[in-house]
Amino acid sequence: MKKLLFLTDFSAHAKHAAEYGYYLAKQIKANVILCNVFTIPAETPHSTMLVWPMDNGDALEESSMDELKKLKAHLIKDHNEDFEPIVHIITEDGLLTDRVNNIVDGNHIDMIIMGTHGNSGLSTLLLGNHARNMIDNAAKPLLLVPDTSKQKPVKKIAYASDFTNRKEDLAAIYNLIDFAKGLNAEILIIHIQDEEKPSTSFKKWLDEFLIELSNKANYHNIYYRIEKRPNAEYGLDWLCQNGQIDILAMLHRPKDFLSGLISGSYTQKMAKHIQIPLLVIPANVVYTINDK
Repeated sequence: MKKLLFLTDFSAHAKHAAEYGYYLAKQIKANVILCNVFTIPAETPHSTMLVWPMDNGDALEESSMDELKKLKAHLIKDHNEDFEPIVHIITEDGLLTDRVNNIVDGNHIDMIIMGTHGNSGLSTLLLGNHARNMIDNAAKPLLLVPDTSKQKPVKKIAYASDFTNRKEDLAAIYNLIDFAKGLNAEILIIHIQDEEKPSTSFKKWLDEFLIELSNKANYHNIYYRIEKRPNAEYGLDWLCQNGQIDILAMLHRPKDFLSGLISGSYTQKMAKHIQIPLLVIPANVVYTINDK
């Protein structure tokens, strides 16, 4: 990975996510773009016409740029590492997902990083419209950073899936390997099921899956575990509390398991426990093995 995009609204939670992201960027030797997307308020002379006051827009852009400069100075204040990321700043007005994806396309971004809002971990973020839109529409992997995340070396990343679409899962794991290599981190592939034993067909596929990873990935820090839990939600909760992992990664498809977590009431319960970043890998951007 060569370039990370940090989204900020200048809140304390966003600042924490930027600090976490900058520490991560130094580990994987990636450069950084700090970005604030703001919306210009509209005056409404009458019901059929909107007027965008240019003075307000200029003032908001200037204020955004000033705050970005302050955040940049805060991040780069200590120069005591072998690698220091190059930090650029961008301010844009408009719809968040549209502007972010334009920036991603124009700047060869590998990962987007943003913070959660609220002391309840992921609950406020996942239930907010902006976060839902980013999860559903982000053009690159999205790292969601709770304010409880600690700046420390990432040693273990867990990839959790129900493996209903195994081809997409395989491609997502190759995407994850590219990230883990820069950290020299372990990848724990975990399948949570409510059956007593895995089916014969699943066990056969899993054996073949691991052989393919071993032969083609050229990365040996990969392990797997099958966890018997009452349901996937409970299993993820248990994993985040007891799995000694630093990042939880999941593949996101429309109307999939992660979507159920986002829209369901269980998100609020899970958010009380999860204290680690969640890496959302969009199904439409994962690459195939042949692209490696």
